[in-house]
This record gives sequence, structure tokens and C-alpha cells, in this order.
Amino acid sequence: MVQKIGVIGGGIVGLAIAHKLQGKFPGAKVMLFEKEAQIGMHQSGRNSGVLHCGLYYEPGSLKAKLAVEGIRQMTAFCETHKIPHEICGKIVVASNDRETKFLDNLHKRGTANGLSGLKYLSQQELKEREPFVVAKEALLVPEEGIVDYKAVMNQLASMILANGGEIILNTEINEVKETKDQLILTDGKGEWLVDKLVSCAGLHSDRVFEKFTKQPRPLRIVPFRGEYLMLKPEAEKLVNHLIYPVPDPEYPFLGVHFTRMMTGAREVGPNAVFALKREGYTNRDISIKDTLESATYIGFLNFLRKNFSFSMGEFYSSLSTSAFLKKARKLVPDIGENDFVKGSAGVRAQAMDKSGKLLMDFNVIKDGRQVHVLNAPSPGATASLAIADYILKEYLN
Repeated sequence: MVQKIGVIGGGIVGLAIAHKLQGKFPGAKVMLFEKEAQIGMHQSGRNSGVLHCGLYYEPGSLKAKLAVEGIRQMTAFCETHKIPHEICGKIVVASNDRETKFLDNLHKRGTANGLSGLKYLSQQELKEREPFVVAKEALLVPEEGIVDYKAVMNQLASMILANGGEIILNTEINEVKETKDQLILTDGKGEWLVDKLVSCAGLHSDRVFEKFTKQPRPLRIVPFRGEYLMLKPEAEKLVNHLIYPVPDPEYPFLGVHFTRMMTGAREVGPNAVFALKREGYTNRDISIKDTLESATYIGFLNFLRKNFSFSMGEFYSSLSTSAFLKKARKLVPDIGENDFVKGSAGVRAQAMDKSGKLLMDFNVIKDGRQVHVLNAPSPGATASLAIADYILKEYLN
């Protein structure tokens, strides 16, 4: 009998897993289910297109291990399939003495994670690379880059179909029934029998886990919207490559940074605003169910208590261009309000525990014939092929 394996979620991690399953089980029938009309409609298709190499992550963490392997696999994949990408490097900027200490810690962490070529730039070297950046210290991370993740996803989808797999769009699996030997998946209209199931439900991963396994959620997804501005064409000369601030350990998110995209456009952002809907890309997107679920979660209340001033500052920068501009000017002081136009927005599936702690590492749970990717935050896209290898090795022997 041909083995049948179901994958839920047509983001980049789901596509990578479906593709790798075909390599490991060449005789199996792989079926990928996506609730939207197209693949990659949410987190995977709305990110900045950065290839992250593992600078920030706790040495020894799953994220650190898979980020380093992930960028190498993703770069090789892009080279093989002629997908637009560029290893252009990035700089991380410290603006004062306090931040230089954080930058030193980042340097040590990146070295421990196996990154090569990390280098502090002299002021002359900085000016040659990014003439408009002002910094107390700047660390060059040469292995970082940019890529067209939509092209990556389209390539993965083409390969899945070419190898006999199915990508079933407009289909939201809402129930799983277990028999002695198989799982029955249904969307209320049709049914599919599978021997194994891998769920990569992104913004809905916790709900899907609870619904399918009948087990309580071990974490909660709280949505945060990241809003971007774009530099006008005449202002693009202000940014050559990738420019990031040093993350402040007192605050939970990375902060406003500058990204040169594969199109040549320059993106500025994001902020991190509590979203009133799990797929809420504007402040007009509201779901009473999603809002109440997050707002009454003890973990989110604890997060607000610990990070109230930060949260209010992010909310204010969503309403005020001048507040957003102030953050950008910390890196590139010459930027003016007239240099921007409104950009895109994405929603980050932020996993959080009851204490209000943000859960930053990858999280995968197996329950019988089901495997659930509960948390795959950045660098989930970069590391997607390595994440797939890890899941196949550890959970789908």
C-alpha cells in the first residue's frame, strides 16, 4: 500500500517539509493542504526577504543550529534553481557606549554559532560601505543576504507537483479523526485518508494543535503586526545593503532596520503592534474572537505589565510617522519625513507562555501520528529546509 502523508500549511516551512518528504519517502503520496487560494499568503509571503545566518540566537539552541545550516541550504537551493538572491552582508550598529557592550555580546554569540568573517568596521570602512550611517561601532556580518522567498516557494511547489504530490488549495482542514491505522482529515466537504500528518499552521498553530490532538495548548500565539515604510526612489541612495540596530535585551523585539530588497527597493521597519486579528494587516482588520482570546490570556497580560512603555511606544509609532522616523534616524540621521511612502505589513505569530515570556526557539511536538510545528519564528524562512530535515530525522523516521 502506498503511504500517504498530509501536510497542513502552504507557507515556506510546509512546502519545504512536503518537498523533503518526497525525497525521504519516494514512494509516498504527499498531499499539502492550504486554506488560502494561493501558497505563501501570510508570514512567508510578507517578510523582508532577508537570509539570516545565526547571529542573534542563543548558542546551542535549536534555532542557532538550524539557522547556520539553513542559510547554507537555502543559498545552495537558490544557486541550483537560479532563484534571485545575494549574499550582500549586513552591519549591526551600536549608537552609544551601552550598545557597544551589547554588540560585543552579539559578536561572541555569532562566533560561538559558527559564523565566519565577523568584523568591526573602522569609521572609514563604515563610510565606504554605508556613507549615511552614523555609529559608535558597527559590526559587519558578511554571510547575511537577501532573497526572493516567493520565488523559493514557487520552486518548491513546482517540484512537489512534478514529483507526484498534490497541493490542495482553498481547503481548511478543521477536523482529524483517528482510526486504528490512519487519520481521516476533513474540511467539512471532503475527506482524505493519511498515514501521517505534519501541521505547519503558522498563525493558527496553537489552535490547530488543540483541535486536532484534543490536548491543551502548551503555548499561545499572540499576533503582532509589523508595519513598514519604503524609501522613495530618490532616497534609496541612503541605504546600500542591510542596516540593523543592536537589539536591546530589555525590549522584546529587534527594532526598526533598513533592508535592500531583491527588487532594489529599500524597506524601513518594522514596529511591533498588537494585532486585533491573527491575519490583521491593517488597524481596520478586527476579529472579536482573536482579540478577546489574546487580551484575556494571562501570558499577554503579564507581557503588557512587563513591557508597558515599550508596547505604548510601538503603538504610537504606528500612528505617528514622526515617531517612526525618530527610530530610523538613530541609524541614518539624514532621513527626512518626505523620503518615505507607505509600505507593506506582516503579522508575526509570536509564541508566548503564561508568564508573558516570548518563546523564541523553534518548537515541534509529536502526538501519535501527528507532528505539529508550534513555533517557527524568524529565521524560519531562511532555515525552512533545515527545519524540514530536522523534523524528518527526529519525528518521521
